[in-house]
Amino acid sequence: MHVIVLNGGSSSGKSGIARHLQELLPQPWLHLGADTMVDALPPSLRGGGEGIGGLDDGNGTVDVGPVFAELDAAWTVGVAAMARAGARIVVDEVFLGTTASQARWRAALDGLDVLWVGVRCDPAVAAAREAARGDRVAGMAAAQAEAVHEGVVYDLVVDSTRASAADCAALIVERVRALG
Repeated sequence: MHVIVLNGGSSSGKSGIARHLQELLPQPWLHLGADTMVDALPPSLRGGGEGIGGLDDGNGTVDVGPVFAELDAAWTVGVAAMARAGARIVVDEVFLGTTASQARWRAALDGLDVLWVGVRCDPAVAAAREAARGDRVAGMAAAQAEAVHEGVVYDLVVDSTRASAADCAALIVERVRALG
């Protein structure tokens, strides 16, 4: 296995699951994803327009501009290149473009062993986590909870509504081991 792609809405538990996967899997795995990419952006691209908007204000929707889309496409190809070079990677993603997002990742990861994992969480539970975190725009978790899964095909789905991040990670590790 080269890559594990975790797709889920904001505050669904993806990052916690990824940290547990790093502890449970026998080899070293890098944890990279949407937050890593956004954190690498210059501040001028974090306010909307050509970049990405809605992360610091708004009604919970995220707007993606053309410069962000271009950089995100390059990011995806770069992550795939790291996997091809031998790194094992847990990708922590939010498929805002649903099937188009998955298609972009599938194309970049073509030829690699990939486990596609949907991380589901009840919108109300995700919204409560979002409020407790205090670092997200109110409404983002509820808006993304179901939308990011529309039409996306997974090898495995975990539900973090009631299961802990550790329990979700254990299910993923079982699948990785079963695939050999």
